[in-house]
Amino acid sequence: MTLSNSTIRRALESGNPVVQGDRVTFIWEGAAALQLMSDLTGWEEKPKPFRRVSATLKPASGKTLWSCSLTVPRDAYIEYAFYDPASHERFLDPLNERTVDNGLGSRNNFFYMPETMPSPFSLRRADVRSSTLTRHRVSTDLLQDDSERDIYFYKPPVSEGVPLLVVYDGYEYLHRGKLTTIVDNLIADRRIRPIAIAFLQNGKSRRNVEYLCSDATISWLEREILPLAHEHLRLLDTAQHPGAYGVLGASAGGLMSLYTGLRMPEIFGKVLCQSGVFALDGRDFAAVDLVRYGHARDLKIWMDAGTLEEDLLEDNRRMAALLREKNYDVTYREFSASHNYTAWRDDVWRGLEEMFRLST
Repeated sequence: MTLSNSTIRRALESGNPVVQGDRVTFIWEGAAALQLMSDLTGWEEKPKPFRRVSATLKPASGKTLWSCSLTVPRDAYIEYAFYDPASHERFLDPLNERTVDNGLGSRNNFFYMPETMPSPFSLRRADVRSSTLTRHRVSTDLLQDDSERDIYFYKPPVSEGVPLLVVYDGYEYLHRGKLTTIVDNLIADRRIRPIAIAFLQNGKSRRNVEYLCSDATISWLEREILPLAHEHLRLLDTAQHPGAYGVLGASAGGLMSLYTGLRMPEIFGKVLCQSGVFALDGRDFAAVDLVRYGHARDLKIWMDAGTLEEDLLEDNRRMAALLREKNYDVTYREFSASHNYTAWRDDVWRGLEEMFRLST
């Protein structure tokens, strides 16, 4: 493969990848070719091989140069890693210091294309007052856990009653999703009204059982979480403000968010579903049937999904179309990224603003 010396020099001096329009190039110095796994290749499904570079410029290391190029949407956020097919080892790009926790016990490299950037709301600002975050232990007997679990309450710096937002996979949204910082900034900028948040932990190995349309989780929420939230937070009374609370989740948690709204619409009238999973092996989950029968049609629903999520993207488009067909109030948008918390973090402020916009 022929590659210009300027492209090689940029990679070796400034790091990977080299972005030229919608063309992205990675350089590797080594004895053998690697493969690139990324959001654009389905990771292990279709890794893209590196090719030997023919160039007059030689690296100081004296090693062989290899390159790999991809066409990438100009507004995309991408995560990737390198893979050695000989040793079957996955490792980070030594020419890119930007890494992120991938939620699977390791890290990925990442980059943003020129026409996008991290959400400014996810950055802590010195002029914005931080809200209070407290930790509590709750029984999980209803979830057959026979133990207790940590949950976290976020309390805004206001004295009046506020809506509650329940967040599934709360630990991930709290730490990787930077949700408290996002909400602090949105409240300070008067883009949303003050809200309280309950960050719920998932059951780890039990996560699918708890999130794939589980009435046990609904009962746990009603019997354990809501009473505790009313004890520690100053919340609106849903008897006087029906459907004032919201519920947020991603992936299976997104499905569970929609199911929560459908099962408890008198409390959770605002659903935020990020990259929801609505079917498995061609069979729809119960939430889809409830929508098909027009159950709880007063819900306000906000959905987003990544254009690089392949089959899941079509699932979300199908669900959004069904919601519109059944006359639900749904807002649906797509972003140029895949299935990860950075993408959800960068987009979630739009849903929060849609659901909790400050009245004028």
